[in-house]
Amino acid sequence: MPIQTTKNIWRNGKLIPWEQANIHVMSHVVHYGSSVFEGIRCYQQPNGAGIFRLSEHMQRLLDSAKIYRMELPYTLEQLNAAAVELVEANGVAPCYLRPIAIRGYGEIGVSPIGSPIDVYIANFPWGKYVAGDAADVCISSWNRLAPNTMPSMAKAGSNYMNSQLIRMEAAVNGYSEGIALDVNGFLSEGSGENLFLVRGGVLYTTPLGDSILSGITRDSVLQLAREMGYTIVEQSLPREMIYIADEVFFTGTAAEVTPIRSVDRILVKDGKTGPITQKLADEFFAITSGKKADRFGWLTPVKVKASETVPA
Repeated sequence: MPIQTTKNIWRNGKLIPWEQANIHVMSHVVHYGSSVFEGIRCYQQPNGAGIFRLSEHMQRLLDSAKIYRMELPYTLEQLNAAAVELVEANGVAPCYLRPIAIRGYGEIGVSPIGSPIDVYIANFPWGKYVAGDAADVCISSWNRLAPNTMPSMAKAGSNYMNSQLIRMEAAVNGYSEGIALDVNGFLSEGSGENLFLVRGGVLYTTPLGDSILSGITRDSVLQLAREMGYTIVEQSLPREMIYIADEVFFTGTAAEVTPIRSVDRILVKDGKTGPITQKLADEFFAITSGKKADRFGWLTPVKVKASETVPA
């Protein structure tokens, strides 16, 4: 899935040309994965565009940095303003935003103390993450990290080496995505998505303690489900429950709301998108597209002319 470049990247408070956003090969991040990042969608709206839950994403970036003892020299308000500035300067919506803080060229030892911290934000067009109308997935042989090994609440580059193994294993075996178990053998999440199951009209999701990222789209779907009156259970889920579920779906910034058709080549119910999944997805996309009012205050307005937008 190649990146479509845009004109500018925001780096340490200034817009620079895309081609100049380079780092040294001896940067700490190259050798030890010392970065924290975010993925944010900006949706086209009838009269411009809107960045989805911008403050929540940038706060998670700051939280991830704090966990990894990276002191970022920007406030939440400054990061939010930088994202808006970048999207408006590039004039591209809908788009995907990638804020990232890295430890740069300084120390070569494992300890990052002494390495400079650089903050970048890029944006570019990006469409569907999981191909097709629904996903055929497998349970991965790779487990999610134990909570006392790597902090799963931090969205860190190093954590995603585990995600790469999950995703590559799924791909070589003919699946579009893999689902990892946690260290105790319970369902955790996909390589980059949170997991939901429906059985008997009840919505189940893996809790934050089971080695999952605190997903912002996950939280958004939970808000919608509560508003619609569904019973929600957040608990550890055994692997076999996914095989007998009536509906299964992913949530995530990239995946948005993606139905799961089969797991380990076992159809979820009849293999069709279930009614609760469809209702939640329809409501999510109605709000993000501007067809329904943004009653939760999820979207930060961005001034992008309709003639400047590109298809996702």
